[in-house]
Amino acid sequence: MSLEIIIGNHQQLVEIPETWLTLLEQVAAQAADLALQHAALEDSPLCHLATIEVALVDDATSERVHREFMDIAGATDVITFHHGEIVIGAEVAQRQAAEYAEPLPREILRYLVHGLLHLASHEDDQPAAREKMETAQETIVATLWTPYLAERLG
Repeated sequence: MSLEIIIGNHQQLVEIPETWLTLLEQVAAQAADLALQHAALEDSPLCHLATIEVALVDDATSERVHREFMDIAGATDVITFHHGEIVIGAEVAQRQAAEYAEPLPREILRYLVHGLLHLASHEDDQPAAREKMETAQETIVATLWTPYLAERLG
């Protein structure tokens, strides 16, 4: 798979060092390959993309996008567009990381993988589908969160 994944920090409320973005971009192609191995449909949107843009945003932006495109109020963790854009709520990630005692970059990695799985045709609107998606997600995160990555990001 020849896929370019660009991760940009478009918010200033959560400190996200440039080194995190660089390291996450380095593992993102592997994350996409693993997402395809766990694809819900063989011909998913992820198969056809050359570039994916990932935007880390604040709660206000996340809420606006969530309401505008999904008609749901409130900030959220991940919004995925099949044309190859993933919007990650940095403040949501920070809150969830604190709640579950996870390093913030691992939570951001989890949201990146979640978005990639949506591009691999997974859905999480029904309990059985959500469980299948979360199992694939956590398997991929555990595979990618190597001692090398954990040491540099954790």
